[in-house]
Amino acid sequence: MITPSDVASARATTSPTSPERADAPGGAGLPRIVPRRHLGRWAAAAVALLVCAMVLNSVVRNDAFQWEVVGRYLTTAAVLDGLLLTLWLTGVVMVLGFLLGTVLAVMRLSANPVLRTLSWAYVWIFRSTPLLVQLLFWFNIGALYPTLGLGVPFGPQFVTVQTVQLLGPTLTAVIGLTLHETAYAAEVVRGGILSVDPGQTEAAQALGLSRRRTLRRIVVPQAMRSIVPTAGNMLIGTLKGTSIVSVLAVHDLLYSAQLIYNQTYQVIPLLMVATLWYIAVTSVLSVAQYYVERHYARGDARTLPPTAPQRLRGRLLAVCTRLNTAADDARPVIGGDR
Repeated sequence: MITPSDVASARATTSPTSPERADAPGGAGLPRIVPRRHLGRWAAAAVALLVCAMVLNSVVRNDAFQWEVVGRYLTTAAVLDGLLLTLWLTGVVMVLGFLLGTVLAVMRLSANPVLRTLSWAYVWIFRSTPLLVQLLFWFNIGALYPTLGLGVPFGPQFVTVQTVQLLGPTLTAVIGLTLHETAYAAEVVRGGILSVDPGQTEAAQALGLSRRRTLRRIVVPQAMRSIVPTAGNMLIGTLKGTSIVSVLAVHDLLYSAQLIYNQTYQVIPLLMVATLWYIAVTSVLSVAQYYVERHYARGDARTLPPTAPQRLRGRLLAVCTRLNTAADDARPVIGGDR
């Protein structure tokens, strides 16, 4: 709720012309400061709005999109089941990927050359191989290892299981996506740890803290400020990247839409259903990412970045201030007083 006192305080603190107006008491003879008008900026904004309006009009009024069909299938059971599987797959892959990636990052920063080499080799192999190739490889792993067993090396096997029965399409997708994301998560965590000032580690060692406690209580909380933005992008990328598991017949959101339009031949509307759900979930994740970044910026920034409601309130205050200033300027001057 914007009160008159808020408007008055905003005018007193943000208006550049208030202390130097020529017609104010004691301000006679002082020049009036007029803000510069950016005509090119307004022209570019007008052209951008015109283009956006044209694109929106072409989308809304194009009958080929069949928006009534989109609305009919948007909340069907098959689509919602595919959406839930996509969300579950994204969450499991991100949690496992960052857990394993943190271990690899610590190995990469270790003084042990064997651990450093193994971590580097893992990241090199899985970042150099396309994700689709990895998924197809794990899906056909039964051609290399028909059975998996547990026993004595070069000796008898106590437990054996058929690989085809063990690795179904969903489990294969989890394994392939997790191993792929682990390589990228390891570099993200390593970069975040390296962004922390080495003096923090030296101070912790001077206080007698162990290396593990220093990493857990000192380094990682400060590294989160650098890790969270990239991790948020990875999360959104993983959400969209899970659509590739449709080649393994995993019933995710895209595969569920494909099953429907293979029966109804309504390709465009069903693709729009999947697109709208991806946009909705990505938007929610983007908002959550902003607030997580804002949380970890507390120790670095003097003032936290404003939230969307705060920015909206500030803009409303600025508009009210300008309107009141324009109203004051429009009042007639009688005897030198307003």
